[in-house]
Amino acid sequence: MAARKKTGIKGYNYRNPIKVSQVARLDRRRLLSKPVRSVVVSKGMKVSDLVDAMAGMSIQARNIGSAAKVLKAMYEDRTRQTVLLGLAGPLIAAGLRDVILKLITEGYVDVLVSTGAILYQDIYQARGHKHYMGSPGSCDTALHDLRIDRIYDTLVDDEAFWEVDTWCARVADGLAPGNYSSRAFLARIGSLLDDRNSIVRACYRHGIPMFCPAINDSSIGIGLTAHRHRCISQGAPGIAIDSIADNYELTQLVARSPATSAIYVAGGVPKNYINDAVVMSCIVGENRGHDYAVQVTTAIEADGGLSGSTLGEAQSWGKIGKRARFAKAWVEPSVSLPLLAAYVLDECPTWRRRGRLRLRWDGQILKELKVAKRGK
Repeated sequence: MAARKKTGIKGYNYRNPIKVSQVARLDRRRLLSKPVRSVVVSKGMKVSDLVDAMAGMSIQARNIGSAAKVLKAMYEDRTRQTVLLGLAGPLIAAGLRDVILKLITEGYVDVLVSTGAILYQDIYQARGHKHYMGSPGSCDTALHDLRIDRIYDTLVDDEAFWEVDTWCARVADGLAPGNYSSRAFLARIGSLLDDRNSIVRACYRHGIPMFCPAINDSSIGIGLTAHRHRCISQGAPGIAIDSIADNYELTQLVARSPATSAIYVAGGVPKNYINDAVVMSCIVGENRGHDYAVQVTTAIEADGGLSGSTLGEAQSWGKIGKRARFAKAWVEPSVSLPLLAAYVLDECPTWRRRGRLRLRWDGQILKELKVAKRGK
C-alpha cells in the first residue's frame, strides 16, 4: 500500500509581525471595550426604548441615540435652559405639524425661530386648507394648469394659497401704521386663528415668541407685498417688518436668560439666527454660548455652508459653549423629529412641571423675563 502524501507547511508560526507596546495595549483595551449592540425590537416596545437602544448601534442610529441623551440632559439641567427651536424645510408639508405642536403645548419650547414657509403652511391649514399626497414624478406643467403646487411628493391648492396670501395682507391692513418686528406681527396673526392644532396660535396663546428672520422670503411676504402695493397705490401709510428689531428682541431674550440651548431641525436661516443671537448678546454685555445643542439634518458639511456645518465648528465662534454637550444626526427630519419628540415626551416629563417663561414686552424692549409657577 502506498503511503499517504503529506500536505501543508510543517511547523510554520503565523505570528503578527506588528509589535504593539504595553502603553498601546492599554489604548487597545480602552478603544475595544464597547461592542456595537444589535438592536432588539419587541412587541409593545416604546419609541423611547427603541431610541435608547439605537445609541448602542452605529452610523446615524447612534447619532439619534446620542441626540436623545443630550436632550434629556438639557431638559433635566437644574439651570433652567431657555430652549430655542429652529425650524427649516417642508416640515408641515411632511406631516410634522402635530409633532411640533405637541412640543410647544407640553412646554418643551421657549422660543421659536422659523422660516416663513413653515409658519405660512401652518396658517394655510389653520384657515381650513390641506396638504395632499402626490408624487415627485407628477407632470408639473399639468399641475400648473390645474392651479396645483407641488412640494416634492406633496400637493397644495394654489387658489387656497392666494386666499391665505390676501388674508395675511388684510391682517397688515388692520394694524396701526409703523414698523413691527416679525414677533409682533406673528403674534397678531396667532391671535386671529381659531384652529386648536395651529402652531402659530399655540405660540401666541402660551406666550412663546415667534421670530421669522426671513419672513419676506415666503408667502407671508407675498401678502405683505400686496399690503405695500395697496398703501403705495392709495397714498396710505402702512406697516413694515423691521428685521433689526427682531435682532434686538432676540438678543435681549438670550442675554437675559440664565442659560440657553438650541434645537435645530434642518438648518438654514433659523440655525444661523439662533447662533448669531449669542454673538449679538455681546452688544448688551453678555458672552455665553449655548449649553446644549442638537441638530437633525441632511445637509452636508463638505460644501462649507452653515446648514451642514458641525456644532463643533460653532464653538470656534463662541456660539456653542466650550463645555457644551451637543449631538448631530444626519437623518431627514420627517423621520428623526418624531423619534426624538416621542423620546422627550416619555423620558423628560418633569420639564412640563418646571413652568413656562413669562415675557413682558414694551414695544421692542423686553421689560421682564421670569419663570411662571410649575404647571402654568
